[in-house]
Amino acid sequence: MAVQRHETMGGLAKGLAVIETFTAERPRQSISEVAAASGLDRATARRCLLTLAQLGYADYDGKFFTLMPRVLRLGTACLATMPLPQIMQPWLDHLSDELKESSSVSILDGTEIVYVARAAQKKVMSISLMPGSRLPAYCTSMGRVLLAALPQGEAAGILDRTSRLARTPHTITHIDTLMEELDQVRKQGYAVIDQEVELGLRSIAVPLYNLRGKVVAALNFGLPAASVACDDMVPRYLPSLRHVQDEVKRVLR
Repeated sequence: MAVQRHETMGGLAKGLAVIETFTAERPRQSISEVAAASGLDRATARRCLLTLAQLGYADYDGKFFTLMPRVLRLGTACLATMPLPQIMQPWLDHLSDELKESSSVSILDGTEIVYVARAAQKKVMSISLMPGSRLPAYCTSMGRVLLAALPQGEAAGILDRTSRLARTPHTITHIDTLMEELDQVRKQGYAVIDQEVELGLRSIAVPLYNLRGKVVAALNFGLPAASVACDDMVPRYLPSLRHVQDEVKRVLR
């Protein structure tokens, strides 16, 4: 059902746009920085930020704003209504216990993946990953399998809108090369990433299908590069990922 513009609340939309400017790279921002990142004028950004601070969703030290734990209620409420995390968490716990590696499930949101469930054996990145965490889709194993599931034109459009930064010397950033990678992922049914997101991190991912055969999420293992050679990742981890992929297809709607 299409929503008419006159039926929406502009103030709420602006407040949400302000919240979305806070990221792992920008956890502490001034009014001017939030205005620039959100596209709002400075006065509007200031009112939104002060409202969030008054309601306990943000902290203000007189110059910089940071989000407070209260904002997690918004994401927690969303995750609590999604069956996917509830279905996948026991599988992730079992996989991680069995293979002693961290496993995750994510969905695609614009140009990023969003973690919806995770079982961590050890910290494999410099940042802490948890449900709600976001990473770029173009350089992650789960992002690659989710992009590969889209029509080529749609995937190319997402890549074109992405700030394809070279996060490491290994990161693929050229659209044509990325499209070739997606084609390979589409053919083989899995993606392997070798230190493209962060030096010292490798990962392997498969898509998760629902009963109708539609890709709804991605499942991966993330592990330190020092623990396994890249050539050994497929024979060592793909069978376990494939097993879960086959099992959950029967229950994902």
